[in-house]
Amino acid sequence: MATLLRTGRRAEQASWRDFLELTKPKVVVLMLITSLVGMFLATRAGVPWTVLLFGNLGIALCAGAAAAVNHVVDRRIDAIMARTHKRPVTAGRLSPRAALLFALVLAVLGQALLLVFTNPLTAWLTLASLLGYAVLYTGFLKRATPQNIVIGGLAGAAPPLLGWVAVTGHLSAEPLLLVLIIFAWTPPHFWALAIHRKEEYAKADIPMLPVTHGEYYTKVHILLYTLILLAVSLLPFVIHMSGPLYLAGALLLGGRFLYWAWVLYRDSKPHAAIRTFKYSVAYLFLLFIALLVDHYLLLSP
Repeated sequence: MATLLRTGRRAEQASWRDFLELTKPKVVVLMLITSLVGMFLATRAGVPWTVLLFGNLGIALCAGAAAAVNHVVDRRIDAIMARTHKRPVTAGRLSPRAALLFALVLAVLGQALLLVFTNPLTAWLTLASLLGYAVLYTGFLKRATPQNIVIGGLAGAAPPLLGWVAVTGHLSAEPLLLVLIIFAWTPPHFWALAIHRKEEYAKADIPMLPVTHGEYYTKVHILLYTLILLAVSLLPFVIHMSGPLYLAGALLLGGRFLYWAWVLYRDSKPHAAIRTFKYSVAYLFLLFIALLVDHYLLLSP
């Protein structure tokens, strides 16, 4: 496949690592964690191994396809930014055509696995998430409005819903609440990084909130969204989806997130923006783990 997908003189230098980098594997791993949690929260009888393996593989392939499209669409922006200028398409190790063909192969394989081993609703929702990120967010919203990450964040919030639907075959309030948690988490998570990378976004002419409205305005909104996130994260306990273990975890983790949002607002510690961003990643991981542990250990059958 690698030989087939390489085109152009400089693309011949590509390796399997370049194709892997196209998929943004670290992002996909975090998405798969939330997808797995969605699957295991959907049942206490055990997830069928075919759904567990091929369902997550299908979701991962589609997420990787969306990421590859992002590499192509953002290649000119990536060339300007320090953290992205060595990406395979931007650096010329892969041609845009090769990357798009690779994305198409991943998307088709992912959709096929979901249709065969899960159900049509999971496949359609995954396709909608792929298009939402690759087309709506990357192709339009990112360059159109400083609210890009708020609106486009819905696509990135879908994995726990996809995992739940892969097991049950239908929508319900619980997985939509998981989506709401990630939806509320995305703005403070990403805006903290945007503050840290403000100059690069400004140079690339991307209307991120710190660029268009300033750092103080962004810090206020990070604080407000963190408060919203704390409230939303308590809803699983309120609707009896989870028990006291999760409640304690949500309060502790949310309180720590609020602490970092306040530190960032007051600018009271060095490198507060990137430290807030890093904590936000750990927060989401630990919050979903708390949901899962609570679901299997403390709730009555």
